[in-house]
Amino acid sequence: MDHSDEDLMRRIRNDLIDSYDEELEMEMEDHPFEVNGADQPSDSAKEARKRYFRELFRLQGELVKLQDWVVNSKHKVVIVFEGRDAAGKGGVIKRITQRLNPRVCRVAALPAPNDRERTQWYFQRYVAHLPAAGEMVLFDRSWYNRAGVERVMGFCNDEQYEEFFRTVPEFEKMLVRSGIQVIKYWFSITDEEQHLRFLGRIHDPLKQWKLSPMDLESRRRWEEYTKAKEIMLERTHIPEAPWWVVQAVDKKKARLNCIHHLLQQMPYQEVDHPSIVLPERVRHDDYVRHAVPQQIVVPEIY
Repeated sequence: MDHSDEDLMRRIRNDLIDSYDEELEMEMEDHPFEVNGADQPSDSAKEARKRYFRELFRLQGELVKLQDWVVNSKHKVVIVFEGRDAAGKGGVIKRITQRLNPRVCRVAALPAPNDRERTQWYFQRYVAHLPAAGEMVLFDRSWYNRAGVERVMGFCNDEQYEEFFRTVPEFEKMLVRSGIQVIKYWFSITDEEQHLRFLGRIHDPLKQWKLSPMDLESRRRWEEYTKAKEIMLERTHIPEAPWWVVQAVDKKKARLNCIHHLLQQMPYQEVDHPSIVLPERVRHDDYVRHAVPQQIVVPEIY
């Protein structure tokens, strides 16, 4: 191997390390005080973090294989993520999608319905986001808003609430009959853990945007949310689309357990791909690359 090859391999290796740094940046969100040096992790904590990353990267590699299988087999899958505010739904969705093709694996995080949508069939705005062949759609909250926040906050009446429970099993059975696999996860945390995470968001300027007035009100109505969750699980746990509860007090374990479980839900196999050969670039003697006008170049501050 000559010096040019060594330099190329070094640059490729550095680029790989940079991609791993993306994971570290996300993990630092969970440990802002460690970054500031106030609380340095113990050796055992460092070793646990290494094990976590090792397993996360392995599982993400399996997710890439799953993605290839979904495309190749033209499978269709919907994955619903529900749970209390600050339960960790967004964190696991980030880890699932981070290394996947966004054209294959999409996230649907719908805002509150507008005036027009409130007059539609309740499920209508969700139907527009369902997958075509070879696609995975992750719902960061879903039609189950009606069984949770809408029920607790009084955004639906008793008749709408009961109609929801009459319709959901038939709706999901219809999806399954049409060839869409439906997987539903509830992220479960304790009262104390949610309290701690809310305090963390209050005191972290990078996370304060995550706290809405609705989130704060949900904290006050913890017990009402618990009752609503229990009714929802009881009335919508069906063989065609069962609920799976993820113990989410430990964020890292919850992510790994959820991804591991998700991989078990589909009979994916590694798809053979033809070897990739980088083609030689076509060169022309009369080609001249013109300089970029300096006034439009972003200043190199760093």
